Amino acid sequence: MRLLIADKLHPRAVEELSALPVEVIYEPELTKESLEQRIASAGVLVVRSTPVTATALDNAKTLHLIVRAGAEYQTIDVRAASRRGIYVANCPGKNAAAVAELVMGLLVAIDRRIVDSVTSLREGQWRRAEYSKAEGLYGKTIGIVGMGAVGREVAHRAKAFGLTVIGYSRSLSAVRAAELGILHANSLDELASKSHVVSLHLPINERTRHIVGKRFLAALPPRAILINAARADLIDQAALREAVTTRGLRVGLDVYPDEPRGKDEYKNDLFDLATGENTGAGENAGFVYGTPHIAAATDQAQLAVATETVRIIRSFLLEGHVPNVVNVTTSIANFQVVIRMQDKIGTFANVLSVLKRHGINVEEVTNSVFEGGGASCAKLRMVSRPSETCLQEIRAFDEVLHVDVVTLPNLA
Repeated sequence: MRLLIADKLHPRAVEELSALPVEVIYEPELTKESLEQRIASAGVLVVRSTPVTATALDNAKTLHLIVRAGAEYQTIDVRAASRRGIYVANCPGKNAAAVAELVMGLLVAIDRRIVDSVTSLREGQWRRAEYSKAEGLYGKTIGIVGMGAVGREVAHRAKAFGLTVIGYSRSLSAVRAAELGILHANSLDELASKSHVVSLHLPINERTRHIVGKRFLAALPPRAILINAARADLIDQAALREAVTTRGLRVGLDVYPDEPRGKDEYKNDLFDLATGENTGAGENAGFVYGTPHIAAATDQAQLAVATETVRIIRSFLLEGHVPNVVNVTTSIANFQVVIRMQDKIGTFANVLSVLKRHGINVEEVTNSVFEGGGASCAKLRMVSRPSETCLQEIRAFDEVLHVDVVTLPNLA
């Protein structure tokens, strides 16, 4: 089997993958278009930012598994992969600490105006009076929107700074918030109204696109701080600019809606709002600090992601199990048929042929062979309960030792 690595991956991971029973092809320079050609003979594919399109998957006749060496997987056409029975897995939470560190770095830099202070010193100026006007963070409230792995890491660090943490996400309950040692917001508006600082940690989808707009920004107190190291489209950019210019919003960004690809130049007029002189608001002016999408780009984070990538592929190759798979649905089965039988050639096939003849589709199958290899136990999960006639036909086989039907609990 061939393993195609279509993006840069930590050298240690490439070395470990080369020790597995697979031919490793390392081509980190591949693009969306060239991948569509190179994917044809791959059995396993590793990507980071390179898009995996439906066209590429149509050419991937031998592909079994795609591993996204990172948390998000929007660049992969998961529906197309599912139609072809190709597993898609990711590496969630492995860069959470790195992102949280940058969030806290941006927060302190904004409060203390570190960037402006350094720039001033490099220009030969000593503006101590100007850059001594920091408000301080201790005792203030930070609202975290999205309490996944990154949000929890930010909360942990924020508490060490003496900040009160309030969290909101669709899945966060008051009980879970208490377990995390944070306050719980029932709505985004409530979180905004109570927060001096807001940090965004949500995936982008139709529910979250522009979740931070005029209404949310208007609910923030004047001179609040907003940090986004998640996804650019979480914020309505026009509303953001207005809040910076009219309400003194201070902003830290690591993601942008128009990020350049393969270029070293970038222009965003938000960074024109850097000082009070530019907005006419004096010392109460809002401003924007930014970093060029580097939140997860620490050596520690990249090694952690690469190590998780190796674990996923090793598990798939050696055990047939795919950790972190994102496109296998939870079973909708209502019944489980348990069949103990002699472990002989054709016995299991005979059972499946009876189920097929009775129009019963098996959703999941597990089979265990007992010590000595004389008998096995198969567990078949299905939506419909087999009729007594069907079960009698299965029991009629000489090799079948016992058949039982178990009604599964409804966990919906």
